[in-house]
Amino acid sequence: MNDLIEIRWHGRGGQGAKTASLLLADAAFNTGKYIQGFPEYGPERMGAPITAYNRISINPIRIHSNIYEPDYVVVVDDTLLESVDVTAGLKQEGAIVINTTKDNDYIRKVLKGYKGEIYKIDARKISEEALGKYFPNVPMLAAIVKVSKIMTDEELLNDMKGSFKHKFAKKPEVIEGNMKALEIALKEVEKI
Repeated sequence: MNDLIEIRWHGRGGQGAKTASLLLADAAFNTGKYIQGFPEYGPERMGAPITAYNRISINPIRIHSNIYEPDYVVVVDDTLLESVDVTAGLKQEGAIVINTTKDNDYIRKVLKGYKGEIYKIDARKISEEALGKYFPNVPMLAAIVKVSKIMTDEELLNDMKGSFKHKFAKKPEVIEGNMKALEIALKEVEKI
């Protein structure tokens, strides 16, 4: 892992991008790393574009600002590709991970020549298969961990099992589905 990894999340209100960034921060912290996980607040409402951020490091983090030149970008909703400059500042040695079923040529075209690595995953299919509902944040969390190598698959799965037991203490029936979504996503994220 690089000394400092910066991630920017793009999603829409209600899709769980903020929650996923906080889950990633907790999981990274539990593997001994220094972390930041925070949303950028504005006039958020259901369906409105939102941004969230993560900083993860093996050393203390002394920066306290938004992230303008991320190593990785996660796009939870592919409709944002045409309305938000998701690659703004994205380092070419980094990568972008997109929840989409669109074809690879469309993705390359809409990213306007981004030269770094591009990954995609069908978080809708995975979440509907594993949970019976569309919650894209858990598959996207697994996808960014797989691509960035912030931690091993096993570290993520072990940490998330404990986190889900706490988070869903009153709804234990959703734990198994969320774990299944993580496991499937770790296998299905693909480089284009």
